[in-house]
Amino acid sequence: MYHMLYEQLPIEKLYNEQQQSSTKATAPFTVFRGQGFSVENFDKMKQTKGGLMSFNNFLSTSENRQVSVKFAREGASKNPSMIGILFIMTIDPAICFKSSIPYVDVSKDGYFKGNEAEILFTTHTIFRIVQIKQMEDDHTHTLWEVKLTLVGNDNHELNALTAHLRQEINWTTGWSRLGGILIQLGEPAKAEQLYQILLEKASSDEDRAEYSHQLGQVYDDMGEYSKALSSYEQSLEIWKVALPPNHPDLATSYNNIGSVYDSMGEYLKALSSYERSLEIRKIALSPNHPDFAQSYNNIGLVYNNMGEYSKALSS
Repeated sequence: MYHMLYEQLPIEKLYNEQQQSSTKATAPFTVFRGQGFSVENFDKMKQTKGGLMSFNNFLSTSENRQVSVKFAREGASKNPSMIGILFIMTIDPAICFKSSIPYVDVSKDGYFKGNEAEILFTTHTIFRIVQIKQMEDDHTHTLWEVKLTLVGNDNHELNALTAHLRQEINWTTGWSRLGGILIQLGEPAKAEQLYQILLEKASSDEDRAEYSHQLGQVYDDMGEYSKALSSYEQSLEIWKVALPPNHPDLATSYNNIGSVYDSMGEYLKALSSYERSLEIRKIALSPNHPDFAQSYNNIGLVYNNMGEYSKALSS
């Protein structure tokens, strides 16, 4: 993560140099990016067609479509819960210049030699989702094509999104806030990298519990349920010592552990965790708290998955 942040300096330097050259791009152009995406996050993306998304970190793209398709296929083959996405991005250099969004064609500079046809963008690059469609591919049926257009920072919807994220993510530290934004924007792999660094550098049990819990959420989003369970349980063990026995954070931990067991098909363990979460919430929360709806809904879904439909209806 820190290596990526330091690399922003040469990107901005090279961008300024290339803008002064006679070969700088003036007309809109297209770049590609291929990567794996969890089915859950892809479903969220499909629901926000026409909305905004961000690659909230150092962004590598290519002018070579076939290279990017290869990366998308590899992303889909790593995990059955992942699909491959080929992002097709339309870039308007005028928007980049006006909104101070540096990018650089690194194939023209020896500093980044070896990265053929690669174009790098700075952090916080925002795009609008224009079109989502499945690709015809002889190798896999889990490839999708997502067309994006670059959005400038004077966009009103972008400003509203930024304000919304600031409201939803209320942690105090800047790094943890960044991890939350990455999760919100569907970048679990980058969030994992950040939380691993934070966990290694954590100086208190409270921080270790928080970062382990967030890692659990990241792994859950990625479909890596064994890792998610391990992270959630590590967080829970710390909180069981540090917090009162009926603290709401314990209820959240049990609820998330139940969710992972549910995804793994271990319904009895899921039910036990959900019921423990509900017990704590009955003591810790007011009777009309919205978390009760989550608890009863989760318990009902488990009964439904177990085929006990009468219990599901009564939950």
